Parts: sequence; C-alpha cells; structure tokens
Amino acid sequence: MPADPAHHVSRSQPLGSQPHGVRASAVEVRRSARRRRTVSAYREGNRTIVLIPARMSAAEEQRWVTVMLDKLAAQESKRMLGDAELAERAEWLSTQYLGGRAAPDSVRWVTNQNTRWGSCTPAEGSIRLSHRLQGMPEYVIDYVLLHELAHLLVPGHGPRFWKLLDAYPRTERARGYLEGVVAAGRLPHLPAARDEEHAQ
Repeated sequence: MPADPAHHVSRSQPLGSQPHGVRASAVEVRRSARRRRTVSAYREGNRTIVLIPARMSAAEEQRWVTVMLDKLAAQESKRMLGDAELAERAEWLSTQYLGGRAAPDSVRWVTNQNTRWGSCTPAEGSIRLSHRLQGMPEYVIDYVLLHELAHLLVPGHGPRFWKLLDAYPRTERARGYLEGVVAAGRLPHLPAARDEEHAQ
C-alpha cells in the first residue's frame, strides 16, 4: 500500500505478549486529513496499522483502535484456528496462566453446543468449544478456552475457580463481549461488517 502524504502517525503502542500464530505486536495509528468518516486497519509485518480521520479526539481514537483490533482478530481467528491450532493455543494458555497444570487430552470444535460456549469433561480430559465462537476475537476464544482449562483443575464455579481466571487480564472484557453477542442475537437485524467502518 503506497504511503499517504496526508497521513500523520499519531502513536505507536506496544501490545502484550501474544500466543504463537498472532503476528501483530504493536499498533500504529495514522491520522489523515483526507479521511472524513471512515476507519480502516490492516497488518503490516509485526504491526497493526489503524487509519483514522485527523479530526478524531484521543478518546475516539482509542475506541476505534479497539473496534478495529477486534475486527481483525475475528477475521484471523476464523481463518487460522482448526482443532490442531486450538490444542496448541490451550497448551500456551495453560502455561501462561495456569502454570501448565491444565493438560487436556483433547481440544476440539463441535457443532452440537448451541446453548453453551464450551464444555469440559475432566474425567476424560476433553475440552469442546462451540463452533459459534469461530470468527470471534481471539481474546474471547482464549477466555472460553481458559475457562474450560480451569475446569480441569476446579470443577465448579466457586471462588477457587474464579481466582484462577483472575490471572487472565481480559476476563471481564471477554465476558462482556459474549453477553453482547447473546443480547444481539435477540435483535431482528444487525448490519453486516465491512472492511471499513464509519465513525459516528
């Protein structure tokens, strides 16, 4: 993509460590006087470039960076996560947040879970994630996967269980996202996602 002379680089922001397969490690925001209402984003090497109108406030910039990162992550999750990648991700999450103590025998997608996001059978060491999660942002899939991994260590949802999930920094955000998906499912219509989003 050719450089836009009207672009102004607002800032470069490092992100936290990511699991294997996630390419972006920093966000670069570029402001453009030629952009009026659209916001777009793309990957460039190990960076994510977010293009926004020059007039945007810092708060609007942060909000749109979050929106576009989630959108890119959802697109990448849909493309790249098969059962093998899911098992690899589970191993990474267990090591990162549970000291490697949760070691499932199998991790796979299933299409017969329409009322739950995931399930775990500790006696079999098996974890199953609903296919409805495919295409959601990676941090949401990570949360559900980590939730089921924690059940290998603690079966119920008591204080010990939630203490394990406290280690994952995006627990509340992921739970909010899933609650939003459930609420949106009750709406009659949602606009289709596009490569470029319009700022309000």
